Amino acid sequence: MQYEVHGRKEAAATVLLSAGLGGLGGFWLPQLAALSEQFRVVLYDHRGTGQNAGPLPDGHDIAAMADDVVQILDSLGAARVHMVGHALGGLIGLELALRAPARLDRLVLVNAWGRAEAHTARCFAMRRQLLLHVGVEAYLQAQPIFLYPAAWLAQRSAQLAEEAVQAQRHFQGSANLLKRIDALLSYDASDRLDQVVAPTLVAASRDDILVPWTASQKLAAGLPQARFWLTAEGGHACTVSDPAPFNRRLVEFLTAG
Repeated sequence: MQYEVHGRKEAAATVLLSAGLGGLGGFWLPQLAALSEQFRVVLYDHRGTGQNAGPLPDGHDIAAMADDVVQILDSLGAARVHMVGHALGGLIGLELALRAPARLDRLVLVNAWGRAEAHTARCFAMRRQLLLHVGVEAYLQAQPIFLYPAAWLAQRSAQLAEEAVQAQRHFQGSANLLKRIDALLSYDASDRLDQVVAPTLVAASRDDILVPWTASQKLAAGLPQARFWLTAEGGHACTVSDPAPFNRRLVEFLTAG
């Protein structure tokens, strides 16, 4: 597993950031400056994407993705880290908290869930059909609709067109993407949430159209040491579209005594 280390040196506490379905560490660039002043920050591309591209095995699941994180921690020589995960990355964080609780200090889950809601499954079914029956270009053109608020999108047409070109150039491949969608939809930690001992910040956006904010509320209610933070707007990718409020809350949570 390839990864990048930013921010302070080894003596600082480590924060590992795990992206959502896209899988790329670059998703967290809006958080990098805010975290790098106080932490050693680790960005990585999920297996099957970016710097860790390659065919995924059949049955690739969230447990295997959590094992990849453990591999990175071992390579870093990091006994314990804070982990921040967005959507799919949040599921990886949950599984790490369950499988290797001694490796985790604090956990941050952004627009994540303990078990996918029917609405979220419907959205992913639609995206799967786009990919299979219309094609990669249509899938990537539709992707921002699920990620960002309409007004934010309307102001960035040229930027989004260029991002779609880059996304197609670095696309993880239909086979890998479908396996990763299957992994996130089949994951169910709802009956194990009470076993998570790490202090957890559950963050959500009220206008997320992919993952209802109530799914995060339910997730927080099931975690023994969770705090719930809800922002009014920003969409599913509120960490990108409106990063400042989230960054403040994130740093406050990670540095609290």
